[in-house]
Order: sequence, then C-alpha cells, then structure tokens
Amino acid sequence: MRFTKRPENADADQEGVGDQPSPPPPPAPPPPAGTPSAPGRPEPVSVVPWGIRVGAEVGWRLLVLAAILWVLIRVISVVHLIVLSFAAALLITALLQPTVARLQRHRVPKGVATAATALCGFLLLGLVGWFVVWQVMDNLDDLSDQLQSGVDDLKHWLLKSPFHITEARLNHISDKLGDSIGSSSDQLTAAGLHGVTVLAELLTGVLLTVFSTLFLLYDGPRIWEWSLKFAPAPARSAIDGAGPLAWHTLTAYVHGTVIVAFIDAVCIGLGIYILKVPLALPLAVVIFAAAFVPLVGAVASGALAVIVAFVTQGVFTALLVLLIVLGVQQLEGHVLQPFILGRAVRVHPLGVILSVAAGGLIAGIGGAVVAVPLVAVTNTVAGYLLNRDPQRPHEPAE
Repeated sequence: MRFTKRPENADADQEGVGDQPSPPPPPAPPPPAGTPSAPGRPEPVSVVPWGIRVGAEVGWRLLVLAAILWVLIRVISVVHLIVLSFAAALLITALLQPTVARLQRHRVPKGVATAATALCGFLLLGLVGWFVVWQVMDNLDDLSDQLQSGVDDLKHWLLKSPFHITEARLNHISDKLGDSIGSSSDQLTAAGLHGVTVLAELLTGVLLTVFSTLFLLYDGPRIWEWSLKFAPAPARSAIDGAGPLAWHTLTAYVHGTVIVAFIDAVCIGLGIYILKVPLALPLAVVIFAAAFVPLVGAVASGALAVIVAFVTQGVFTALLVLLIVLGVQQLEGHVLQPFILGRAVRVHPLGVILSVAAGGLIAGIGGAVVAVPLVAVTNTVAGYLLNRDPQRPHEPAE
C-alpha cells in the first residue's frame, strides 16, 4: 500500500479559497413613487426651507408674467400707431362726452349732438395749431435777428467772464460746429426723408383718431358691451363693475389736466407777454400742450420759455421768466392739482415719473402722454377688484 504525501500548503489553499469575498449583490431597484423614505432620511421637499419654496413658487409665476408683458410690449411696438391713435381717441372722448350727454338732456338727437361736439372740438384744435404756426412764421425773421444778436451778446459775455475763454477759442469752436454741420449733410437728408415718413404716419394717426372718436362718442356703451364678450364668463361681472369707475377716473383726469394746463398757460403766457418776450402766445400754447405730460412737460416748456427770453432779451429777463415759471409750477403742485384733480387720480409722484419714462421709452411722446392716465385707471380698477365682495351681485351703472 502506497501513501501519497500531501503537500503541506494544501489545507492552506483550501482555506484561502473558502475565505475569498463573494461578488457584491446587484443594486436594488428604486422604490416606487409615493413610497416613504428610509428611516432617518426626510423627504427632499421638507428639507428645503419654507422661504426658498415660497420664493421659487413666486419666481416662476413672475417669469411667466414678465414673458407675457414682454410679448405684449413687442406687439404694441409693432402696432403703436393704432394703439396711440385709439388712446388719443379715448382721451378726446373723455373730454367731449359730457358735452354730448348735456346736449342729449336738452333733447338734441344723439347723432346731431355727436357730430356738433366732435366738429367743434376738432375745429378748435385745428385753429389752435394754425395760430401757432402762423405766429411762428410771422415772427421768424425778427426771431432770427434777435437770435443772432443774442449769440453775439453771449460771445461778448464769455469773453469778459472769469472762465478765461479767448476769442480764438470761440472762433475754433464755431469753425468746428460749421464743419460738423457741413459734413452731416447726408444725415440731414436722411432725417428729412424720415420726417416725410413721420408726417405720413401723423396724418394716418389723425384720421384714425377722428374716426375712433366719432364712434366712441356715438356708440360708446354698445362698444363696451361688445368688448365684454371677449372676457371670461366668470370675470365679466367684475370687469363690468370696474368699467364705469375706470371711465370716471379717466374723465376726471382729462378735465382736471385741461383746467390745470389752461391756468399754467395763462399765467406764464401773461408774464412773458408783460416782459415783452417774443412769441408769447405760441409759447403759451406750447405750455398748455406740454402740461399733458406731467412733470416732464412742465419742465421742458418752462425751459423753452427761459431760453427764448435769454436769447432775445438777455440774462435779467430770463431770470424773471424763470421765477415766473417756478412760481406757477409751485402753484400747480401744491394748490391746483390737489384741489382740481382731487382724489380721483391718486398716483404718487414717483409713479408718475416712472410711468412717463416707461411710456416714453416704449412709444415716444405719445406713450409719455398716455402713461399717467393708464396708471391712474389701472390703480382704480385694481382697488375695485381687490376690495370687491365676490358674493355681492354687480349692479350695472346707469
């Protein structure tokens, strides 16, 4: 019998094979939705602080509103001529509609009252525009001579001023200005062609404004009822209730602004007429028209009056005109607007400045004119909708 000698490391090899680690098990599938998390691990939503969750909810809604507002502004910028014409028609209608209503109370037919009021209103505007152009053209030669004299006086004053400006320096500036004007002839030609386009758009806008005003004066209530059909059914009652309040605010704003602008134009125009400043009446008309752009219009028209007085009458007269303009503006801000406009138009001066700036950036001068009444109407509508009792049925205005 043979005995085979077993290797000494055989047992060790067998023990080594048995001690090798087994391969890791496959990963477990993720738990289905709605399954509670493992013990010790809270829900991810509960870990996020409450303030961050509220900010996120508000943030994506603000992004949606900003996108809608951006699209709306882009659409308005494309059709700004139609929008501004209709907005001007609304302002003119708010000014003339009480006259139509007064004539109807005296048993004047609606069509006759509308036609007579609109004809008188637009005829008055046309006469005012013709008067301004006539006055400017009639005094253009005298104004040119006085402008040249004023420039010479300014030149002499600068030469004697403590700024140490020499005559050679003034001549150099004058030559540079002449060269820049001569080299910009192509740009001036392009500006002239653009002016023709602007004139065509202006005439189109005037025609749209006239026709829109006629229809709004004659058939305003039916147009309002027709426009309500585009609103969602649950919101029609609230919108119908806010409509008369918005129209009352717009009417109060237009009438109050006309009165304030008339007082400003009369006071400043009378002051510069007494001081014998040329173009006193056209400047008064410009002051009246500029008053429809709150704050900014008053500053611009007052600065124009001061510049004309400085160029034509000298520094002393310009200072007197500046005092008159500042005094009238203080009267307007502290007496006229609070008592005439009253509480119908409650917009903070900061809101006025921001709305005028935004309107001017979006649609130019027309946007600046429309911005403040739009903000005033929006303020009235928002206050009505926030304080409205949804359980109370709406009673239509008479």
